[in-house]
Amino acid sequence: MKAPRPASLLARLPALLLLLLAALPSAAQVLRINIDGTIHPIVAEQIERGIQTATERHATALLIELNTPGGLLDSTRDIITHIESSPVPVIAYVGPSGSRAASAGFFILESADVAAMANGTNTGAAHPVTIGGGQPDEIMKAKIENDTAAFIRSYVTRRGRNANEAEKAVRNSISWTDKEALGLNLIDLTVKDRDDLLRQLDGRTIHRFDGSTMVLHLAGQKVEDLPPSLRQKVLGWLMDPNIAFLVLAVGALALYAEFNHPGAVIPGVVGVIFILLTLFALNLLPTRYASLWLIALAFVLFALEAKFVSHGVLTAGGIVSLTLGGLLLVDGPIPEMRVKLAVALAVSLPFGLITAFLMSIALRARRNKITTGSQGLVGERGVARSELSPSGKVFVHGELWNAHAKQPVHEGQAVRVVSISELELEVEAAP
Repeated sequence: MKAPRPASLLARLPALLLLLLAALPSAAQVLRINIDGTIHPIVAEQIERGIQTATERHATALLIELNTPGGLLDSTRDIITHIESSPVPVIAYVGPSGSRAASAGFFILESADVAAMANGTNTGAAHPVTIGGGQPDEIMKAKIENDTAAFIRSYVTRRGRNANEAEKAVRNSISWTDKEALGLNLIDLTVKDRDDLLRQLDGRTIHRFDGSTMVLHLAGQKVEDLPPSLRQKVLGWLMDPNIAFLVLAVGALALYAEFNHPGAVIPGVVGVIFILLTLFALNLLPTRYASLWLIALAFVLFALEAKFVSHGVLTAGGIVSLTLGGLLLVDGPIPEMRVKLAVALAVSLPFGLITAFLMSIALRARRNKITTGSQGLVGERGVARSELSPSGKVFVHGELWNAHAKQPVHEGQAVRVVSISELELEVEAAP
């Protein structure tokens, strides 16, 4: 067998180098996820994806920037489970200045390998709020509170932070500024900004949830943003109850237009897509599905207003029903996860006004005399082209008609059409 020639080896060298580079792990970096809004299942999915991506890329750390008023406890538990089992160190950072990590955000902050806050931020107020309608009795409230307090103690202690103070956020809804949280050992450091955060963490030894220690090397590390996927963007947008209610109302209006104008197609397609998207989002939120009946009732009342003359009673009932349906649609634990009164009124009032406008058009059409077809001749003026005693010919509206009159009419005399029957006009002498 011949040995490979040197020229042949040189020709293959670029391919070999590419294979070698592909086999090497990608350069170390810090991946960043920005959570600016409420905590819900899509945020949990986004953080889980971020941890998986950081692991696959052998990232130095995953940075979660928080600015949240809170959210759903079930989603928060999912997020904390992902953080605790993350192979990559997770840094939770409340920033920039003016941000907050309240309620569910406080739980996430305390669960991270590193908990940091920018100057001028706050955290805490993590008392559990029941959802689902109605107030639980004192025993149930105590059970929920004790369970949530035990939950935060279970991992804050392992992180080496102040479990007693953290529990006060759950039981007493206490909040702290960044300096207060640092002084109480609830967080690890305060910083001016993200660059200052990475600078202070460089060379710092952290204790992982599994008990191991690790030294962070973040100097000169590239920070790469990991944006949500298209699916997460769309659903995250719809997870705002105000947006979900608006999209649902527009979808219902599109279907209403399709039913009133069969064959238009486009309103029907848009309506079905909007309603299905909204129902998918509402399935992930604490939704009171009984409120959907109120919304459906509102559109029934609006439709009846166009069919019957109720002098606005049905329209008013539709506005009230639609407003109540919107306000009761989502039973979120924080105000940011409920439909605002202003939004509910901004949707229901225009719908009611549109219905009233359409009703007025219909009423005017009913009151106006018919101006098309043979009946449109009633009331028209013409000229007798022959003696009418009682029958003869008249010229009306540019046409010659057979006519008869109860009283004799002379040729050339002006006449007015009283009625029409079987293509023969009944006329009378016009003054």
